Amino acid sequence: MNMQLSTPLYDALLSFARRETVSLHVPGHKNGQLFPEKGIELFQSVLPLDMTEITGMDDLHAPEGIIMEAEKLASEWFDTAKTFFLVNGSTSGNLAMILATVGAGEKIIVQRNCHKSIMHGIELAGALPIFLTPNWNAEKKRYTYPLEETIKDTIVHNQDAKAILLTYPDYFGEIIDLTPIIDLAHRYNMIVLIDEAHGCHFSLPSIPIQSAVELDADIVVQSAHKMTPALTMTAYLHIRTERIDLTRLTQYLQIVQSSSPSYLLLASLDLARYYLATYSDKMAEEARLFIEQARKLFKESPYWIVESHEDGDPFKCTLQATNRTTKQIQQAFEKNEIFPELVTENHLLFVFGLQPSFSLEQLEQAITHINEELNNSKNSDKIMEEPLLFYEEKEVLALSYDEMKKRKTVWIDWEDSIGQIAAEAIIPYPPGIPLIMKGEKITKKKREQVLKLLKEGHKLQPTSREKGLYVFENGRRR
Repeated sequence: MNMQLSTPLYDALLSFARRETVSLHVPGHKNGQLFPEKGIELFQSVLPLDMTEITGMDDLHAPEGIIMEAEKLASEWFDTAKTFFLVNGSTSGNLAMILATVGAGEKIIVQRNCHKSIMHGIELAGALPIFLTPNWNAEKKRYTYPLEETIKDTIVHNQDAKAILLTYPDYFGEIIDLTPIIDLAHRYNMIVLIDEAHGCHFSLPSIPIQSAVELDADIVVQSAHKMTPALTMTAYLHIRTERIDLTRLTQYLQIVQSSSPSYLLLASLDLARYYLATYSDKMAEEARLFIEQARKLFKESPYWIVESHEDGDPFKCTLQATNRTTKQIQQAFEKNEIFPELVTENHLLFVFGLQPSFSLEQLEQAITHINEELNNSKNSDKIMEEPLLFYEEKEVLALSYDEMKKRKTVWIDWEDSIGQIAAEAIIPYPPGIPLIMKGEKITKKKREQVLKLLKEGHKLQPTSREKGLYVFENGRRR
């Protein structure tokens, strides 16, 4: 029997839910018997599956039964030394792998345009980030990966770094040749960590992109929910090599994850692996043809161009605005019930499923209506030719994380912020990449960027930063 056809965690959960048991344990909805009438119709089918660690249900933080079996099947599918199920998203995986590999004052090489969770992990570890400046691609009008030579030079000039952490693929599905980078980092005994949040489906043979797991990165974190049919907050953490202290990593996974993990999320991870393992050539071809036709339909407009995806993720489709602003285009799409994943000053990103999830006729009709609506509107702003989110060529933190802990903070208006050291990160979301880092000196350019984003209605984290932000007081300690 092909064990990849089994779903031990899901099967056990379903079997238990069908028994007429008396719940004298948590959760408080008592197998769905107690629930607000307003929501019972929607939730009643899944509430009996919302289980806790009773007999037979195993324990995520000390798996010996069905969870262990499900994780083992995932490890076999992804071809890893060990795979962990995560119920607190790739965020928890990023935190754990950083905390398990670098300590206070130790160097970690990292992209400046990394996800905020990576910077949070570095801060918690008290490590010293060595930033890789992303490259501005004038043709695509956005930042892409740091140049390969930049990465290699940084490794060579920081041979004492404990680890290097790269994002692969990026939000838009772009990739980089990881092999020479991984080989060089390993030559200097660096641990290679990969945030592969958008690449869980790279394990499929039908996708012409190798996962970082196949390329022998030491730890790879994947969001299951982003590109496979899994519930939001689910992720996998893969160990590929023997360079990792498993005991230390396991301890940090317990720290950064809930002690009451959702069994719905765990079962979803079991089923997502099953979905990948049973994804047929026929399904792959159906998806390929569907996306090919959808991309042709997207091209039927004078208000944007469809970017080529030859070297990237075929399930991502990026539109680059030309004769209208992205805000106008976004509003037209959403008026026609089509919602993009991400909208920037120049781009709209759409993400296809691994199987068709809507009709091509629906898309064709929508684009026809969108073209008509945009034709009747005026271009309200100039298309950005220069980067709105600007990264300095050499960025460093003005204070160590240890020093930041000792400093007092004060609120300051944006007009007085130049030269001050930020006591909090300012993050456009999505995509969740910090524009201003905590501990970074605020420049005139960075201040202008924030104010422009706010003026254009972009969402920033934290909220309520229209007037100013918190900075560290000069010389004053707690």
